[in-house]
Amino acid sequence: MQRRWDIFCTVIDNFGDIGVCWRLARQLAHEHHQTVRLWVDDLASFAHIAPAVNSGIHQQVVQGVEICQWQRVFAQVEPAEVVIEAFACELPDVYVTAMSQKMRHPVWINLEYLSAESWVTQCHGLPSPHPRIPLTKTFFFPGFVQGTGGLLREKDLIAQRDNFDTEAEHAFLRRKGLPERKSGEIRISLFCYDSAPVKELIKVWAESSTPVVLIVLQRTVAESIAAMLLNKASSQTGQLIQHGQLTVQIIPFMEQTDYDRLLWSCDFNFVRGEDSFVRAQWAVNPFVWNIYPQTEGAHWKKLDAFLDLYTRNMPPGMATAVREMWDCWNGRCALDSAIWVNFLHFYELLKQHNKNWVSQLLEQDDLASSLVQFAGNRL
Repeated sequence: MQRRWDIFCTVIDNFGDIGVCWRLARQLAHEHHQTVRLWVDDLASFAHIAPAVNSGIHQQVVQGVEICQWQRVFAQVEPAEVVIEAFACELPDVYVTAMSQKMRHPVWINLEYLSAESWVTQCHGLPSPHPRIPLTKTFFFPGFVQGTGGLLREKDLIAQRDNFDTEAEHAFLRRKGLPERKSGEIRISLFCYDSAPVKELIKVWAESSTPVVLIVLQRTVAESIAAMLLNKASSQTGQLIQHGQLTVQIIPFMEQTDYDRLLWSCDFNFVRGEDSFVRAQWAVNPFVWNIYPQTEGAHWKKLDAFLDLYTRNMPPGMATAVREMWDCWNGRCALDSAIWVNFLHFYELLKQHNKNWVSQLLEQDDLASSLVQFAGNRL
């Protein structure tokens, strides 16, 4: 049944939160035929991953989703039947009041951050009554195991990835102005936080025995890499920087479906946050996650919980190589060539492991389907 949905999103780290919400909004509209309104406080950042979004227009329809500027002074609007408060962003008071005044209260969902920690299955689906008005919201946790809400995954995603053959890859690289793959090279995509030890890894790749092509998304660490290798603080999209065995190409941000293809095209993917982290898993190629740093080291528990789950069926040597690489990339230890070479050594085995990992993830319902089912059961 078609329902009206409101999704509220505040852009915190530029792309992760809105990346998840935009994928979810489109999937609800396209696959589940829901009427979706997406409220976003930062349309300029949003436009980097959705070029059709005009940051100067407060209300517009893009790819079948109504996009609205979430302004500080929030106007009176009719609440939707299903309301998603993404990542505890706190709905406007005037909107919550309007929800409470409806004869039939909306289904109010607090879509939480992704985590592999064991407590997630215990908290998924728990109600949280409002302290003052007769409304209850439900905690909804994405996750990697049964008993969670699953992961975002479009119904044709795996088939599209499997059909992305050499010819399709060549066409994609030409369209995006990326160099054709050369025999024997290693191709890597890089999307990370400023805290990642990029300088150390650049040195390792530059001194590698194998040519490395590094594709860097502009506005992330592109400026610091340009400063490091060219002695200037500005980076230009499309420019090639040669440094020893390393070739760096800086590219503009891509629309999300093209970013998926970039992940499919690379041998290794360095990803960050939540959205690109999940997409790297669907891509199957070996990946390294730069987790969002939290105060008092709360992110370490989150990182360790995922590694415990992800490496559970790995041979001990491969599990150690993965843990060392991920720990060093997140600042737990010093990153050097031995760490990278050991991780690189398991490339083929990691690809096979990732295929098995994805097969395990496919046993769950996807997140959008789980949300539709949950809301339907309560309306």
